[in-house]
Formats: sequence, C-alpha cells, structure tokens
Amino acid sequence: MKYYIIAGEASGDLHGSNLMKSLFKKDDKADIRFWGGDLMQKAGGTLVKHYRDLAFMGFAEVIMNLKTILNNISFCKKDILAFQPDALIFIDYPGFNMRIAKWAKEQGIPTHYYISPQIWAWKEKRINAIKRDIDHMYVILPFEKDFYENKHHFNVHFVGHPLIDAIENRPSVDKETFLKTHGLSSKPIIALLPGSRKQEINTKLPIMLSVVKHFPDYQFVIAGAPGQDDSFYEPFLTNQNIHFITNKTYDLLSIAHAALVTSGTATLETALFKVPEVVCYKGNWISYQIAKRIITLKYISLVNLIMDREVVTELIQSELNTKNLKRELEKILDEKGRTKMIKDFNLLEVKLGGLGASEKTAELIIDSFKK
Repeated sequence: MKYYIIAGEASGDLHGSNLMKSLFKKDDKADIRFWGGDLMQKAGGTLVKHYRDLAFMGFAEVIMNLKTILNNISFCKKDILAFQPDALIFIDYPGFNMRIAKWAKEQGIPTHYYISPQIWAWKEKRINAIKRDIDHMYVILPFEKDFYENKHHFNVHFVGHPLIDAIENRPSVDKETFLKTHGLSSKPIIALLPGSRKQEINTKLPIMLSVVKHFPDYQFVIAGAPGQDDSFYEPFLTNQNIHFITNKTYDLLSIAHAALVTSGTATLETALFKVPEVVCYKGNWISYQIAKRIITLKYISLVNLIMDREVVTELIQSELNTKNLKRELEKILDEKGRTKMIKDFNLLEVKLGGLGASEKTAELIIDSFKK
C-alpha cells in the first residue's frame, strides 16, 4: 500500500518514524512518502520536505510567513495527487494538516489523523472540520477519548502514548562513556531543553543560562535540536560550566539530575525519564496576549494537564526570570522535592497506558483497507 505522512515538527518526526517502522514491519509492500525530519528519513521512504522549513510558531509569525505557508500547501496538494496514496496520515501540526485534510476529503483520499490536534485546549470548533474531513482518528492522551466520544459523539481509537515506546525501545547508555565522549565532568547534570525553533531558543535559553552562576556544583548541558546547526548554539557557550550536545536528548535525559524544559512534548519526555523539571515558556508578546484570551486551560504542560493538577512548576512569560527559575530549580534539587515529583511521574506513566502505540496505530490503518 501507499502511505503519505505529514509531520511538521520534531515530535511528529519522532512518532512518525516509529509509525513508519511499524507500517514497514506489517506491510512488506509499503511505499511511504512523507514530510518530516531526520528520524523519519532513517526509517525509510521518501522525504518531500523537512520540518525545519515548515515550523512557524505563534500568530504573528504565521502572518509574517503566510506566503511561504500557502506555497507549501499548494505544493503538498500537487505532490499528494501525483503519488495517489491509499492512506493520507496526519501527525499533529493542525494548522497545516487540517487544510490538507479538507482538500483530501474532497478528492476521495482516505484520511487518518495520528495524534489529535489539541482542540480540547483551543479552537474546539475544529471538531466540525474533523468530523467532516477525518475518516480515522488515533488519540494518545487518556482524556481525549472521552472528549471526542462523550462530548462530541465522534468515535476515535485510544492507542496509548508513543513516547513510552520511544523511550522503552531506545538503546541503553553507559554514563561514564557518555560523559567522556562529550567532554563532561562527573558533576550532576542539569539538562536545558530550550525547544526546536530558533525564535523560542533565542527567547528562553538566555534566561535558562542566567542561573548557571548560582549552581557551581552542577554542569549545564544544552540539548541541541536536530533541525538546527551546531554553530547556532555557539554564542550561548559563554561559561566553562555550559556544554552543548546535539541529537542526543534522550541519552542526556537518561543521565540528567534535573532539567529546565520549554513547554511542549519535551515536558512529558522529561517526566517519563523521571527527571525533575521546571517548565519554561516565554513567547512573542502579541502571540501570547492573543493566546491567553483564547486558551482556557489551567496548565500549559502536558504533565499537569494529564494529571489534572500541578506536578511541575510552570514559569510563564514575565514569571520566567532568573529569580524565579533559581528558586524553583533549588526546589527540585532538594531531595524532598525530587522524591515527590518522581513519585508523581510514576503515576503519570500509569495513566498513559502501556507499550505499543505505534504498532496499534499501524494495525488500525492497515485494517481500515479491509472495510
């Protein structure tokens, strides 16, 4: 069968790569064409566009890059028509994917959505477009099934969270070898995960680094995003206690003592590695002012949303400053604070379900051809 997959961000690249592996495993004649990143490219298939050329974050940024976005949508439609897929698979990235879904439905192309748009957070009216344009929806958060089926009467498949698979199946890391290979000392590591896009890195990383001088007994390691060149991070390496590692985020988290993490999927990844964390968010002022008037959620991190209570501290906009970050980091370095947070992370993992999200989704997609 022919599969066309569209993922527009680093997290989508990760989950897309594992879905592709499962599709190739279950369908020995699978022909996959995709928009994604390095991980999906390693899995096989044909890369059409890399997500680093697609990612525009926030309302103001989208408007500024509208011409590029429209050109990408037009190109995508032409490419799908030329490929004639048996299944068109969307992975999150709703601003782009929902536009393609509407068009694809009109063309009679079967549509599958893996990792639902977060319409429970904002733009809930998108449910009408989802009901109209999506044939099969696969959700990964436990509360999403109830949201879709009981509130909106739209049947979905809860497949569990693919991060559990990604973390469970990764190769183990020898700590001493890792430290030596990357020129790190034996000091405990505080991992810095500032995001994958240049604009969010430039906004948050300087604030994260402002606390380094207050923690001389720890070494700070920046996790480089796979879509960014190493040279981009060089101006941030201003202290001998600041290090940089690229494309090794999971390896880094597996040996980290604590972490400062930008909001998004990384907050959940860090929790599943049982690394105490502080969540950091600071965006474009205009985008933030618009967003806070639209989004009514109590929390911005997936950890707190899933647990429905504050497990990790969220420092947002003006609250993200050196004083507050220093105070919250001290809390998670304290043994009492660490123990409590890790206990909550264990409960979080139970709520997310077990292994097998990628395989379950691949099976459901393939089974859909038989109906």
